[in-house]
Amino acid sequence: MYFEFHGHRVAVNMRERSLLEAEIRARFAARQGFALATVNLDHLVKLAAAPEFLAAYQAQDLVVADGRPIVWLSRLARRPVELMPGSDMVLPLCRLAAEAGVRVALAGSTETVLRDAQDALEAQVPGLEIAWVRAPSGQFDPDGAEADQILHRLDESGIGLCFLALGAPKQERLAQRGRRLAPRTGFASVGAGLDFLGGHQKRAPAWVRAMAMEWLWRALSSPSRLVPRYAKCLAILPGQFLRAWRIRAR
Repeated sequence: MYFEFHGHRVAVNMRERSLLEAEIRARFAARQGFALATVNLDHLVKLAAAPEFLAAYQAQDLVVADGRPIVWLSRLARRPVELMPGSDMVLPLCRLAAEAGVRVALAGSTETVLRDAQDALEAQVPGLEIAWVRAPSGQFDPDGAEADQILHRLDESGIGLCFLALGAPKQERLAQRGRRLAPRTGFASVGAGLDFLGGHQKRAPAWVRAMAMEWLWRALSSPSRLVPRYAKCLAILPGQFLRAWRIRAR
């Protein structure tokens, strides 16, 4: 499944979880880095409006579907992909890292969130080594000196997997630079995934997620911030469904 913006394509190139896990195992074994992004409707809005975000997505090695609308669009286009939200990828990736003896870092959010997420992950994943956590300043710039320090530290420490919880587009732009400055590190952009693990944000119950209503749960939890965002997402859906139908017809 792919999406087009200004003549450029963003493809969901990891269609199934098994394919993603096999690719990451291979990269861990070869000590080869990667950048993993999880595309959703909010990202599609941003990709259409921000050339620098589109460039960052073009640099991602692995892209998965985060959000049921992306899955529905893929099915309409007859290019089905599996749902793999970033929040659900943290534990499986940590298990792969522990299995391969890969050291892990957590970057983003706040120091308290990261320490709580570290405790939760180490309790659930035997053998996991979280070697470094770093909460950037409130003025963090993915193109700035602080970002350079983080990336150089990751490279010098031999860390093979770094979770980025900076929100879009900062996390994807940092991963884009990381592919050059820390080429042996795998970067996984997971948004609020670490906040959920540490208990600082509450995910919708399983039955709400099963009904594809997690977006409504989140909107009601923070309406002033999320209602305008989701309104923009809903506004692009008709056009995306039309594009998916054209892909199907071709």
